[in-house]
This record gives sequence, C-alpha cells and structure tokens, in this order.
Amino acid sequence: MSSQTVQTELFAVAQGCPECGGTLDSSGRETHCKNCGLVTEQDQLDHGPEWRTYNREEQKRTGAPRTATRHDRGLSTNIGSVESSDISPRRRRRLARQRRLHGRSKYSSKRDRNLAHGLGEVRRIASALSESRSVKEQASTLFREAQDADLLIGRSIEGGAAAAVYASCRCNGLVTMDTVADVARCSDSHIWNCHRTFLMELELPIPVSLPVDWVARICSDLPLDVAPEVRQQALKLAEQATESTEVNGRPDGVAAGALYLASRESDIRLTQATIGEAMDLNPSTVRQWFQQIEEHIVD
Repeated sequence: MSSQTVQTELFAVAQGCPECGGTLDSSGRETHCKNCGLVTEQDQLDHGPEWRTYNREEQKRTGAPRTATRHDRGLSTNIGSVESSDISPRRRRRLARQRRLHGRSKYSSKRDRNLAHGLGEVRRIASALSESRSVKEQASTLFREAQDADLLIGRSIEGGAAAAVYASCRCNGLVTMDTVADVARCSDSHIWNCHRTFLMELELPIPVSLPVDWVARICSDLPLDVAPEVRQQALKLAEQATESTEVNGRPDGVAAGALYLASRESDIRLTQATIGEAMDLNPSTVRQWFQQIEEHIVD
C-alpha cells in the first residue's frame, strides 16, 4: 500500500460527500465522490509529503529538508515580492519594510552573518567546479567546524570557503589547487594557508594522491585517444616511481612524465606540451620528471 493511497483514505474518512454522504477520493488534482461523482474541490494544494505512518492521530506534516549548506539549516523563510495592482502603495511599502526587517532578523550576530557569507561562497565554488551535493554538504560542515574552532580569525572568509571545498574534493577524488583557485575570490596562498590550518587542527582524513591515480585523468583530458597498452605501460612506470626512493615529488608531474615516457615507444608520439596543457603543467615540469624516471627506473 503506497503512502498516497493511505493519505487518500485518511482524507476520505475525515470528510464525506455533502450531496450523498459518500466517500470522497482526492488521489488526483480534484476531490470527487465515488458514489455520485460530485466534484467538491478542484486545483487543490498538494497535501504531501507526509510522515510515513498509517495512524491518522500520528500523521504529521513535513517541511523542507534540513541542509548543512545554509547557516540556519534551511529552516528560515523568505517574504517574497508580490507584483500585483490590487495592492495599494501603502500596503506595498509596508511589505517592503517587513521584508527588509525579516532579512535582518535572520542573523542574530556577526558570526552568523559571516557563516552565511562563507557557506554561500562554498556553494558558489562547488557549483563552479560541478561538484555533487554531498561534496557541498561536506564542505559546508567543514567550514562550520572551522568557524566553531575559531580557525578563521585573522583569515579571509573566501580563503576558508575555498580551502573547505578543496579539502572535500580531495577526500572524494582528485583535484588540483589551481583548479579551485581559478574560481575562488582569493589567491592560492590564502587557500593554502587555510588548508594547512584545517589539516593540523581538524585532523582531516585526506588520502595521499599517488601518481597511479593521475594517469587515468591525464589520459581522459588529452585531445588524443591513448592506446590501452600505452596506458598500461604508464601505470607500470608510475607504480615503479612510487616505490622508488629516487623519484619523489608532485604526483601529477610524475604521472605526466610516466605517460610521456610510455608514449615514446608507441605511434602516438605525445609531446610534452600536449601533456602539460591537459594538466595545466609547464612542459619543463613534464621534462624534469620524465628524465628522472628514465634515469632511475628504466633499465
């Protein structure tokens, strides 16, 4: 039995047909009598969603879901603007004044106002990066914890929001600081400062990215199709570079050097500039790690 059927039966028990006293059915957009067909209500409001319960005495209405991306958990309301000629100018001015005062009453302190501004910046950056809703909520929770721990004192709110998004993306996948800094409203030095503070004070479980993890991303960002054997050879070189003590550095650069070295033996002939452009790396960086891998790993 679905919840809509239960709701319809509960509504029918509460009211009867005013014409014949029969059972009313409100499963569609109108309420009609099952016996005589009398339509008692049209274009009615949606009565759902309800708590999933089969007891009419315990039936309760539910509101909007709570979310961590809002400073008030999404429980506040807004007074919308009404454009209608039926409202007098005096009434319209009164509504505008109430709307302004209602907007001010959302923030009980300067701390709440800063929290609202920071969470709005988190949503903007995460949307610009096309991140999922779970990443937005995780970044919002991290920003809220940082504010509760007084880690944002003396630091910019924009830097803290960008650092929270960067840390959440790192916990769920691969992302570079340059990618986050391109859509943030602060420099990457501010983001690094806040990110290091979050790592030390909040003990974030951020996994360490390895060169093997970056090989697949580089291959997908390249304008050319990479052969499977080239990709397998690049993964093999990246694994050997990870286990080696002589090759140690940024994982994306090591992966780019391994892919370039693997492509030299194929017909694709990827250039250092092509690989560097796909990952926003300087060709000299690709050349540096390629030379180290060729010197210490390749026999």
